[in-house]
Amino acid sequence: MAYFKSPYPPCDPQDKAGVRNASFETVVRRWPVIITGVIDHLYNSCHELSLQVQAEEVQDEDVKNAKLEQGKQIIEKLSKLKYQMGRDHALENIPQDGGSLIDTYNDNIAKLAAENKNTWFTAPWLFAECYLYRLIRSYFALASHWNDHDPFAVQKIQTFKHSAASIYKIASIMHELSTRAESSMMTTAQLKVVFYQMIQMSLWGNATDLSLLTHLSESDIQRLQTVGEEAQTERKKFILKDDQDAVWEHLVTLTDARVDFVLDNAGFELFTDLVFADFLVTHTPHISKVVFHPKLIPWFVSDVTPQDFKEIIPFLLDPEFFLSQPEDDRSPGSVRHLRELAVRWQQYIDQGVFSLSVPLDTPLGASHPFADFWTTQWPYWDMKLRSPEVHNALTGTGLVIFKVRPMIHNFVRWLTGDVKWPAWTPFAEAIGPLAGSFPLLSLRTNKADVVVGVQKEVAEGLDASEEKWRVNGRCVERHRRRR
Repeated sequence: MAYFKSPYPPCDPQDKAGVRNASFETVVRRWPVIITGVIDHLYNSCHELSLQVQAEEVQDEDVKNAKLEQGKQIIEKLSKLKYQMGRDHALENIPQDGGSLIDTYNDNIAKLAAENKNTWFTAPWLFAECYLYRLIRSYFALASHWNDHDPFAVQKIQTFKHSAASIYKIASIMHELSTRAESSMMTTAQLKVVFYQMIQMSLWGNATDLSLLTHLSESDIQRLQTVGEEAQTERKKFILKDDQDAVWEHLVTLTDARVDFVLDNAGFELFTDLVFADFLVTHTPHISKVVFHPKLIPWFVSDVTPQDFKEIIPFLLDPEFFLSQPEDDRSPGSVRHLRELAVRWQQYIDQGVFSLSVPLDTPLGASHPFADFWTTQWPYWDMKLRSPEVHNALTGTGLVIFKVRPMIHNFVRWLTGDVKWPAWTPFAEAIGPLAGSFPLLSLRTNKADVVVGVQKEVAEGLDASEEKWRVNGRCVERHRRRR
């Protein structure tokens, strides 16, 4: 069976025409900022380590000195990478670092070289960005004292801490929902209303994407995470495609089914994903198990790794985790409600109601047939051929909810192959052979040039307005495709 080929060309970073091209902006502006952030993090880590050695506050000075030297070497590699990227140098091969997918990336580099498209400015955007994170991973994997280090972990945790206000509010909302459910069985109509609120929350939780929000302040991020009916009503005018009625109609046909979340961002978005999953298994008769699919390497800055998943419940149960935030973010009641929620989630994990697609203790950089596929550039339409293990695992599920940068810059890029589809291309056509494999829901905030499923007159009107509607994250889509 041959791989699917789109009738349209891939997005081209060299296409600088118009104000809406996100590819070129990514190559020349966003990626260097991300690399600089990793350099700064490592510099600070090494500086703290050096102070500990000087103050003789370490148990094994030789080990700390070796780690310090390796840290400096990684900084040198990152600095060289940033220099070469800005000058459109050729992509270098991924070294043999003991990790996965090395041949996958290096074989692609060789094919691109044969086409004279193997430089930072000429390589397909999707491949180049995936390659960037795999290359950075190799720098850490080859350093014995840093091979289990996630250079984005501190950033993910700090951003999560700044989500306190919305987290406490959501916890109290879920408590009220549980109280109502205990006092009287909710009707199907009432469950439907709550379900729509859950989709809204899960959708806008994706606004906190650290690989994209390189220039936003903490207050900007908190504003994006605002919950409540007023905020959701305001956002409805930006919804370009809404299949939530069809999703609900499909959900109510299920009994004792499984839902799969292909995870995107750690922290606040993972919290909202767990809230959505909690609603499905706690308050509806339709879902009894939820499987979450993480990444096995640090990916697109904020994506969920097994370690991120393991940490979130202990963070929520730690009474001091959010203490650095303003007092008015919480009340004794909301603190108690959050603890109740986290305790229930831990029970669900212990019981297997919630689970990862890989073992919880999977180390950073490990290879696993149920997860390697998520850190490749392969379009999802070739899932059955590229990764039959993942395809078979998802076949038979009640619903797959794709949170892989929900059609922002990964989701549409992966689901639709990162090609120049006309914006009015039907979603089922744009996902190619994946259509019909299993029921899926895509939640997308528009943050990339690729857009599908929008009415032609709407898309042309937005284009004529010269607004950056494809990339600014204000417009959203909810696509659903049945088997």
